[in-house]
Amino acid sequence: MFDHLKLLRCFSFTASRDWLFKQSFLNAGLCSVTTDLSHDNPLSSTSMHCWIPKSPNRSKPNLLLLHGFGANAMWQYGEHLRAFTGRFNVYVPDLLFFGLSSTSEPNRSESFQAQCLMRLMEAHGVERMSIVGISYGGFVGYSLAAQFPEKVEKIVLCCAGVCLEEKDMEDGLFKVPNLEEATGILIPQTPEKLKELIRFSFVKPIKGVPSFFLWDFIDVMCMEYVEEKRDLIKSILKDRRLSDLPRIKQKSLIIWGEEDQIFPLELGYRLKRHIGDNAEIVVIKKAGHAVNLEKSKEFLKHLKSFLIDAL
Repeated sequence: MFDHLKLLRCFSFTASRDWLFKQSFLNAGLCSVTTDLSHDNPLSSTSMHCWIPKSPNRSKPNLLLLHGFGANAMWQYGEHLRAFTGRFNVYVPDLLFFGLSSTSEPNRSESFQAQCLMRLMEAHGVERMSIVGISYGGFVGYSLAAQFPEKVEKIVLCCAGVCLEEKDMEDGLFKVPNLEEATGILIPQTPEKLKELIRFSFVKPIKGVPSFFLWDFIDVMCMEYVEEKRDLIKSILKDRRLSDLPRIKQKSLIIWGEEDQIFPLELGYRLKRHIGDNAEIVVIKKAGHAVNLEKSKEFLKHLKSFLIDAL
């Protein structure tokens, strides 16, 4: 493994692609900023990185794009960014323990993530916003909308199993038998686990990817804050009950891949029922959990219809 990593650091396809995404974000008028959120508590350290507009236009609405597990935020939104930068002030943060964001606080809940995000947005002068949350980013976005209803206008929840319950694992709703297996796949540390993640995420996964490229991706994307990320996943499931989940009041769009194997489609319908009349659900056929990547054009079409056409 270590010979692999030594070679990868000399030439990394993943790092090169990451550099190209950075250039595209810069060319779209964004800049990379890390904000210290610790000033009100000198005993702890919390900082969050975010791509923000170089010159925000206060007459435009604000849009917050929240990533999930896997590749970083640039990879998850790179194909869609330019569709929104003309109409919105776009903000793309790294959630805590992803990219350049971290905290010394022990709290691993999505509620705490949302509170830190709100402080970050306030630090950038953002008072109201719409949100797109992919997978884990949807958990955080939902919590933000529930805790700060006056701050959130609209929300898109993409393959975000917000309505799951702890007992769903025992009841066999998921393809994996237990939480340990799930965390091993969602935070892959070997090519075999990364292949499993790809199989779970796509209806038509790329096959025959050499181990060299898989190790490369793991080295760049999956080696930092491993234990902290495992704790984030455990926090999602622990003692989770639908009856404890607040109902958000914002106009909501739920997007789901019909063949999602990580958060099955049943959770999308459950979420629609829970939110009620303020939510609509769109099911994209021949798509899995990574619907934003697998059906990028269709995903973008629904985002634009919901976020832009009604402006």
